[in-house]
Amino acid sequence: MQKETEIKLRASRETLLALREHPLLKKRNKSGWQRHELFNQYFDSADHDLARARVALRLRRDGEQYIQTLKSRGQSVAGLSERNEWDWYLDKPKLDPKKLTDDCWPASLAGLDKKTLKPIFTTDFVREKADIAWGRGKQKVAIEAALDQGQVLAGKQAEPISELELELRQGEPTALLELAIELATELPLMPCDISKAERGYRLHDPAHYQVQLPAPALTADMPLDEAIPALAWHLLGNSGRLAEQYRYSGHWRLLVDWLEQLSGLRALLASLGQAAPRASSRELRELLDALIGDWRPRIEAGLHDEQARQAAPQLFAAELGQTRWGLFSLKASLWLLRRAWTEKRNERGQRAGQAPVGRWLARLLNEEIAALPLERYQNQPYDLPEQLPRLERMCAWLRLARGVLDVPEADRLYGELHKLAELARSANDEDSLQARAAQVQTVWMLKAWKALK
Repeated sequence: MQKETEIKLRASRETLLALREHPLLKKRNKSGWQRHELFNQYFDSADHDLARARVALRLRRDGEQYIQTLKSRGQSVAGLSERNEWDWYLDKPKLDPKKLTDDCWPASLAGLDKKTLKPIFTTDFVREKADIAWGRGKQKVAIEAALDQGQVLAGKQAEPISELELELRQGEPTALLELAIELATELPLMPCDISKAERGYRLHDPAHYQVQLPAPALTADMPLDEAIPALAWHLLGNSGRLAEQYRYSGHWRLLVDWLEQLSGLRALLASLGQAAPRASSRELRELLDALIGDWRPRIEAGLHDEQARQAAPQLFAAELGQTRWGLFSLKASLWLLRRAWTEKRNERGQRAGQAPVGRWLARLLNEEIAALPLERYQNQPYDLPEQLPRLERMCAWLRLARGVLDVPEADRLYGELHKLAELARSANDEDSLQARAAQVQTVWMLKAWKALK
């Protein structure tokens, strides 16, 4: 078994051609580009038991060589993935179930008859790969760069493959992101943690594809420094998966949810106080503000205008044709991997980072509530939009972390505050103003609101 650490970046064919001639890769290329035709058959049971167990089983033909591979899903966020991989070299193009022994086969699949595994889909593509190496301080970095072009095939359904894979062979995972950021500064590269296997399953059975990631498991006594990356990786990972699925399907709700993840991440960064000095996240906040500033008006228009919804896929394709979405995702991933918010903070910030998240969050919400005079907005509901940043901060935390609070009806608090934030974004017509005033009264009377005051 070997552990595979890689980053996958969706790219256009034009971008792949530019990467092949990119000065940075040319300078660090130690092997030249080598061409391989890869033909891959993926196997599963009729009920997709392997997919549910988060493993992929593949038979590959590379020239005259046949390779059977089992991959665990592992962790995969914003294009950067870590997973376990087992390879067996075979003499003939036939799956060998006897190789799938207990040391690699998931315990959850112990009762599955391996003889029932059958081909589900194929991924056939041409790979041009090169060994990229350079010195990083006193350490050597070695990365295999692969330019993949081909297609995923499931029955009569097909989807093109066009992507750059960077696989770490030596060095720290941060080196992968640093190289990807240098490339994405000039070229549109979209981090994508959706594997070729997942795309095959999506074609084979569209209902199978999981758009959003499971919510992070937080506990009240978890240090804030551990809760920050858990929440941020979740929001960033979801934004990437939603962007990929919207690019693929064009379903309007996915774009709305994509913006919600970005807004949640922006609110998270704005709420951390001395635990994450503002200088450490300034670049990320600026990139997020630019994205949200452009896309929120478009999405708000699309809520009431069919023409705006119809125009959105083309606008989103143009967004992915620029560098800023990929660059933001990669820089946010590097920020999280480096735990950059912990650097250069003062002693008070260190104490905040070590505080139990349940206690820290109760204090944060207490401060936000104290600065939100609801009685005023019941009488002057037209002024409520000025409190949107505060409402978004509170909603961002409550959406994913309300379980760490020791207050009654925390779920209801989140739901009612979310409604209030939505009403604050609505137009200042008479019906909306009345609804705002009524919703302010509802929030004001909540048991959780009173407990946190």
